[in-house]
Amino acid sequence: RNQQAMLTRLVKPANVRGLRSLSSIPFPSWASYDVNAVGTSTHQVENLAAGTWSVPSSSMAVPNPMDKDSPPIVNTPLTSSSELSPFIDSLSSCPKSGLHNPLKNVDRYLMLGDVSRRAADVLLSPEGNEYFSRAIMSCMPKSHGQASGEVRVTGNFLANFASDQVRFLARGFSVPGDHDGQQSNGYRFPYGPVAIIAPFNFPLEIPVLQLMGALYMGNKPVLKPAEKVSVVMEQFIRLLHDCGLPKEDVDLLNCEGAVAGELLNSAPVRVTQFTGSSRVGELLAEQTRGKVFLEDAGFDWKILGPDVGDVPYVAWQSDQDAFACTGQKCSAQSILFMHDNWRSTDLLERIKENASRRSVDDLTVGPVMTHTTEEILAHTKRILDIPGAELVMGGKALTGHNVPSCYGMVEPTCVYVPLEQILDPRNFEVVCSELFGPFFVLTSYDDSSLPSVLSACERMSHHLTAACVSNDSDFQAAVLASTVNGTTYTGRRARTTGAPQNHWFGPAGDPRGAGIGSPEAIKLVWSCHREIIEDRKVPE
Repeated sequence: RNQQAMLTRLVKPANVRGLRSLSSIPFPSWASYDVNAVGTSTHQVENLAAGTWSVPSSSMAVPNPMDKDSPPIVNTPLTSSSELSPFIDSLSSCPKSGLHNPLKNVDRYLMLGDVSRRAADVLLSPEGNEYFSRAIMSCMPKSHGQASGEVRVTGNFLANFASDQVRFLARGFSVPGDHDGQQSNGYRFPYGPVAIIAPFNFPLEIPVLQLMGALYMGNKPVLKPAEKVSVVMEQFIRLLHDCGLPKEDVDLLNCEGAVAGELLNSAPVRVTQFTGSSRVGELLAEQTRGKVFLEDAGFDWKILGPDVGDVPYVAWQSDQDAFACTGQKCSAQSILFMHDNWRSTDLLERIKENASRRSVDDLTVGPVMTHTTEEILAHTKRILDIPGAELVMGGKALTGHNVPSCYGMVEPTCVYVPLEQILDPRNFEVVCSELFGPFFVLTSYDDSSLPSVLSACERMSHHLTAACVSNDSDFQAAVLASTVNGTTYTGRRARTTGAPQNHWFGPAGDPRGAGIGSPEAIKLVWSCHREIIEDRKVPE
């Protein structure tokens, strides 16, 4: 009874609303983007360099992703190479020792703790949550529940690092030396000028968590958000200023990727943190000579173990993992390995039923921002052409909408592919290519073919999230001991999606892997170890 009541709350779409159906909300004093005016006017996004807001000579009109006939939602600056000087000068003003470190300007640790507390209070308030939820939905269409959850996680993260928690990140250690007067001391030092290149799919959560981590450790970051969603971080930085952050601490650069690359070549950027496609991540690694931290891709697997149970919940979670945010999560369920014992249940029918409830009207399914409809359907066909492949659900274009043709609109889709065909070298690459949209591959296995499942996991190129859905401890041990995904959920409630503020989120198996959210992630990405050895006493 308790589980059914929980599922009713989780599945019921009554609290999930499309942006068009929402009433007007108060306009915050610190904001410049009126979310009530979406569809009727166009906002001009600005750059920020060395504490000064400005608009470069050229901007890009970002179409309303839900209505091609409406005015553009924003004009985003397209900063040119000739307009980078203020950003180069601003980054050059920060020494390698940072804006603060354990030995200088230590009052800034407390200042940032106070800024975090104040910003958390805004995001966790009903009014602040609603404002940023609307801002997110206007440029990255997702359900109100998904957008509100993103704001809530971001607010909780900021609350986690209020007051003294920022300086606790810089905690060091000391070790006695070889003789009296000698002692070694370990410190966490910043890099100084750094860069953050953020993705479109989580316009607030991902850039805020990385931006604040960089600031906490003493760095001076320049943030380059995705052009289509940069308005969200423009507003968040304005909020930070209202909460007491010095305007010179963060630069906001809106430009195309090639211009951002020129900045990295021209400014003394010590570390670049990138979240996005693996192709761009590899190009950045080469351009920066390895001075990068990457959270770049994820073809994320879920394995349903032999112990069957809680079918309604497992079906609901699979639908959420595959199709929430229209599948545009780096942690989305890309492939589901289903043990044959689950065939006797109604699992697949329940997944189909949950997916069928998704609607453009409440944005539980919506535009795919990086693929056209034709590209998604072509990928689906390539997989269906594999011998033995079958369409489980979807595979059609969505109709009855006014979304611009540059975005993809398809039904939630699943294709079954026999395990032996997935393992065939001729098919493996196409089957295990991440499609950033509402799509996943289904396959099945039995006890004897578990090694083949683990072999498939081993051959995958990126290892971000994973789920081992089983309460069988022996099965868990077999799977977990032979896989390496950096964020792995295990147990009957295991999921692939979920980047909350209470645990590490990031890949494993790559020394360039960037974590996010936890103290360990912040220290790994945004600080380096420095050892200072005191040796004071000269022997007589």
